[in-house]
Amino acid sequence: MKIVIIGCGIVGSAIAYELSQVKGLDITVIDQQPPAQASTGAALGVLMGVISHKTKGKPWRMRQQSLELYERWIPELEAVSGRKIPFNRQGILSLCTAEEDLKGWEYLAKKRKSQGFQLEIWDSVKFQQICPHVNQNKVIAAVYSPQDRQLDPTTLTLALVDGALKNGVNFKFGVKVLEIPVSSEAGENTLSPLPLSEGVCREISTSEGKITADWFIIAAGLGTSSLTTGLQQKIDQKKQGETEQAGELSEVESNLRPDVLPCPRSDFGVSAQSNADAHGGSLPPAPFPLIDIRPVLGQALHFHVGHALGNPDFQPALTGNDVHIVPCAAGILPTTDYWVGATVEFPDEQGKTLPADSELLSSVKQQAIEFCPQLANATITRTWSGLRPRPEGRAAPVIDHLPGFSNILLATGHYRNGVLLAPASAIAIREMIT
Repeated sequence: MKIVIIGCGIVGSAIAYELSQVKGLDITVIDQQPPAQASTGAALGVLMGVISHKTKGKPWRMRQQSLELYERWIPELEAVSGRKIPFNRQGILSLCTAEEDLKGWEYLAKKRKSQGFQLEIWDSVKFQQICPHVNQNKVIAAVYSPQDRQLDPTTLTLALVDGALKNGVNFKFGVKVLEIPVSSEAGENTLSPLPLSEGVCREISTSEGKITADWFIIAAGLGTSSLTTGLQQKIDQKKQGETEQAGELSEVESNLRPDVLPCPRSDFGVSAQSNADAHGGSLPPAPFPLIDIRPVLGQALHFHVGHALGNPDFQPALTGNDVHIVPCAAGILPTTDYWVGATVEFPDEQGKTLPADSELLSSVKQQAIEFCPQLANATITRTWSGLRPRPEGRAAPVIDHLPGFSNILLATGHYRNGVLLAPASAIAIREMIT
């Protein structure tokens, strides 16, 4: 069985690695860029699973599954790839200010204990003993999650590619998907529009020619929308054809009943005729994709301190007021540097990215310094930004069939949890096709 994966960020590479361990699969991964670009290359890799307030259903199950799988994947991938993957096993420490609801944390700690996980609530005395470098006037308590993790997303992605390569996966970088033709379930190849339940993709057209497969998995993050826009247009052409036929029928009926005007309705609750009138008498092509993934900008900073903040033997990722302070190269090198981020900057109403807001980045920087005053004396060696893929109008992530197509799967729209949920997403895709 042939599988094509479109996209080689953390999610696409995780799917490739997981599927490469299934016998009988011929897997090809396509990306117009090298691996670990876009959202993956900008991520901080903070795996907030146990410390998340998601406690039930799919959101919690995916977090739990991913945390457990990472404990197996990291040593496995280091062995097969020869890479050292920075993987901070010292947990996550959430800094609580005076406005924090500690009762909510106490409830979560009890819930996690019943689920087999540990959360510790530290009062100010214990917190000061363990983390003297954190501003005690700013932080009144802390919640420690020893089973959460942080890792380097880029190194992990490259290791996943290495592992998949050794298992026989074919990677095509610098290759762009040009078109996704569809056919009927019966196998008739055509570019004409089809009923929503009958769409099947037999091949895709790329900058290096056509590639055939039995399954196509779109793990392209923000690229998902552009890939599916053409498919939406085919569906809308089909609807338009059905509308025109319905209009002809209504015209016949109107000859029999002069009081009835032909006004077929679209699936969106607006008459097709009024929609056409609004666009100069003709139905426009669809301006939106089957799945709408919008960019949310995030900016971050790299601080060079020259030494570890606090105890060099206890360097968890710190988080407070949605600001992360992350030790670099944890578990690989002595800690001297920290990543700090990230801003959350939404697009405009049309889904277009706005320019990066320097004031928001300055606010993140200032909050980090308020938590850890020694950062004020550090050197900022780099700032960067990335775009998170956030699905519009539905929960993140989107792990499902592409609407109307039986063999196109989506693994996209992970928003701020792509690194955290990549393993669970890979498992979900494997279960859908095997």
